[in-house]
Amino acid sequence: MAIRLEDKKAIVAEVNETAGGALSVVLADYRGVTSGDMTALRARARAENVHLQVVRNNLAKIAIRGTEFECIGEALVGPTILAFSMEDPGAAARLLKDFAKEKEAFEIKGLAVGGILMGADQIDRLAKLPTRHEALTMLAAVTQAPITKLARTLVEVPTKVTRAVAAVRDQKQEAA
Repeated sequence: MAIRLEDKKAIVAEVNETAGGALSVVLADYRGVTSGDMTALRARARAENVHLQVVRNNLAKIAIRGTEFECIGEALVGPTILAFSMEDPGAAARLLKDFAKEKEAFEIKGLAVGGILMGADQIDRLAKLPTRHEALTMLAAVTQAPITKLARTLVEVPTKVTRAVAAVRDQKQEAA
């Protein structure tokens, strides 16, 4: 089906804007996946703030020019779905990795982060990154550790003195 020039320009502008604000992108071949499964994938993607886009390869190549995802141009072959992570760099990788486990026909082609194209075998590197919430929790725990240790140390000194006084008292009571 032919697409009008105005529609092509709108698609290119939309994908370019999305790519400009994305942290990472994962590419996958969706051949053999039913439309119902794709609808379910899109719903999960919206919940995780992942932008899914199916675009003709030539339009996608034009759209990613000038973005850090220009490196994916060589991977745009055959039917491709682009999953852009907008807030969490690993969100799209986790989403598509889980979906690929459920659907054998769904195949991850590659991913890109920071202008570097990686193969599908590198999906775990990105998928295992902590979410923003997990990273903030880790940071809080690391920041809180020295303060907690200081508080325990300060509480320990009076406790030791109390134990020593109690031991002396017990010795005097036994001697008497």
